[in-house]
This record gives sequence, C-alpha cells and structure tokens, in this order.
Amino acid sequence: MSRLILRNGHVFDGISAGSPVAGPLEADIVVEDHRIVDVGPGLDGDEEIDCTGRLITPGLFDCHVHFMADGDFSAQTHLQSPFSLQFFQAAERMERTLAVGVTSVREAGGADAGVREARDRGLIAGPRMQISLTMLSQTGGHGDSWEICGGFMPGMGDAHPGRPHNIVDGPDEMRRKVRELVRADADVIKVATTGGVMSSRSRPQQAQFHPDELEVLVAEASAAERFVMAHAQGTRGIRNAITAGIRSIEHGIYLDDETIEMMLAAGTWLVPTLIAPMGVLEAADRGVELAPQVIAKATETIEAHRSSVARAMAAGVKIAMGTDSGVTPHGQNLRELAEMSKLGMSDDQVLRSSTSVAADLLGVSEDLGSIETGKLADLVIWEGSGLDVRDMRSRIRTIIQNGIVVAGRAGD
Repeated sequence: MSRLILRNGHVFDGISAGSPVAGPLEADIVVEDHRIVDVGPGLDGDEEIDCTGRLITPGLFDCHVHFMADGDFSAQTHLQSPFSLQFFQAAERMERTLAVGVTSVREAGGADAGVREARDRGLIAGPRMQISLTMLSQTGGHGDSWEICGGFMPGMGDAHPGRPHNIVDGPDEMRRKVRELVRADADVIKVATTGGVMSSRSRPQQAQFHPDELEVLVAEASAAERFVMAHAQGTRGIRNAITAGIRSIEHGIYLDDETIEMMLAAGTWLVPTLIAPMGVLEAADRGVELAPQVIAKATETIEAHRSSVARAMAAGVKIAMGTDSGVTPHGQNLRELAEMSKLGMSDDQVLRSSTSVAADLLGVSEDLGSIETGKLADLVIWEGSGLDVRDMRSRIRTIIQNGIVVAGRAGD
C-alpha cells in the first residue's frame, strides 16, 4: 500500500504542552494502511502533501452534537417534515461537520444506529460517531414533550423503531430502559438530571431524577460497558450526577465552588457547549418560532454559564470540547474554540480539549486524539503554523480521515 507523507508541517501532537515561543515542532508524518507509521524529520513516502508553513493537528472532536436538528428546532418545522427526511438531512449535516475538521463526534440524541452504520459503511461522509439515541427524562422532565394542552410536541427525540421512548420513572423502569438503549446499540447513555433551556415547562435549576434512579442507571450502563453523559445545568442536579458516577456533565451552567471541587475529586469531565444558548437567541433572531420562556431562559443563562465554565477551567476540571450543534447550525463547531479561549484557556489547552482530552472522555484514545505512531490517521492541515484558535474556520486547508483526504485541498 502506498505511503502518504505530510512534508514539513508544524505538528501539534495533541498531547505535549506547546511552548508559546517555539510553537509546534516541524516534522514529517507518514501514513500507511490508515494509520500513522512515523513522525519525524526527513522521512520518505510515495505520495506527498507539502505542509510547509502549515499547522497539522489531530482530527478534532465535538463531544455534543445533534444531527437531527440544524438550528431550527421549532415544532412547526417537525410537523411539516416527512418522517424520513431527517435521515437525509443528517447526512448533509454530517458532511458539513467533517468539512470543518471535526472527524469524531458524540451524538447526544437523535441519530440512530442506521445513521452511524451508513457512515461506517461509507454510504455517507461524516465524522466517526458515538450515539446516545435519546435522552432519558423523568415524566415532566427536560426530555418530556408533553404540553399543557394535553398533546405532545414533535421533535428530534420522538420514539421510532431505532430510537426507544425516553420517559422513565423509578429504579426498575430505569434498569429496563438502559437495557433497551443498549439493545438498540447506543454507545453511550444520556440522561437529563436537570431541567433545561429548550424545554418550555422545565427550569435549568430544577434537579430531576432521584439518586437511587441515577445509581441504577450508572450500574446498568457500567455492566454493559457504556459511559453515561448527563444534561446537567442546575447545581443540585449536577451534584447528583457526580455522586452517581456519571462520566461527563453537559453544559454545567450553574456550577459553584463546592460542585467544582466534587468534579475534581471524582475526575468528572465538563463539556461546556458555550455557543448553545447563543444559538437559541440567534435562532429567534432568524425568525424560528420559540416559546417566550425559552428565549428568556437562554438570555438569563448566558453570563452564569460563562462564569461557571471559566471557574471550572481555572480550577483544572477536565474540559472536552462540545457545541450542542443542532441548536446552532452544523458547520459552526469551531466557534466553540474561540469562546473557550475567551474564558481563559490557552490555545494549546483549547486544542488539547478538542483532541486528546476529548478522546479520553469517549474512551478512544488508544486509536485517536493525538499524532503518534500507530494511531489512526485522522488529521487536519491548517493555513499558518500558529495555534491561534480565534478563527480556525478560515484556516482550514485539508481534512484527512482514516488516512484518506476527505475534504479541502491536498496540494497547492
């Protein structure tokens, strides 16, 4: 098999803390049979991409996306769309995501096993995927679409043969529901331990599910060798998730110092999704029909969210990049990097959160997340040699996934 060489690039390996003076090291990368086989100076290969003056990073991760929405999550849009349309739309959104250098994602509710398998078989282009299928919710919780009129509002969480019904109450029901998700081939289990912004009849500060329900959830998921991710915005619900042993907190809008200390002690990850509430307000500005209380909640959470995440970053909580894309249109993922930087993370830390730290969270660091010999060759080539994350989208040159150029330009 031919050897592809990326020549004279400035290599950010995803692991080493970079020197702000020296920056990434100049080196060649050789790819063969889908994997990185050598990194260093003066290497040889059969096909060459000249990376002189350009940055090479591992393929980026987005640990929180929804491919069944695209910045328009109004009930009216779902009512007027044929059921099967969402799968074709997901394919285009996945391709859009890959085109900005995101080669791996954790799909946080919406996509089913068929969407993932279509990508794995090469029928559609897109990031590698871990899927959660749906978000488990208590009756009246963040994922319950019941409205005061007595009807259920349609949306991306609606049950179908590939996506089990998501409402569950009590430990026994929780055990069975986790087993249903595993049966439907979920890679990760997602649960709402608080209310949220997007559900019109819940509050972000409201804790949801009792500790015994969450303990059963984690025990059953662990027995099936699945991690658990928690939509968790309010302080008490975040604490309940940490105590139960849930692996990652999604959003983390109302963190206090004690909760941050709990995260540090437990080794819990935070996936901030900083652009998500911004996306709600941007959707409203575009004319997307949203309940007034949803807009009000998004407005009032933005500053609390930023303050909480900044304090978690400063304290040393493990941060993995995630956007909640779907709330914002897909392909805008790299906005999150700039927002993380604004809150005090260095460019180096932001990129590691988007590569090796995210790979650790998803449990795939054996194969992905860094530029090392033996790893799968998911790589991004960027214009310019620096690590500046303020406008990464304008710098995209070439995306390589599994050792193959899948987007951008390979040569001059």
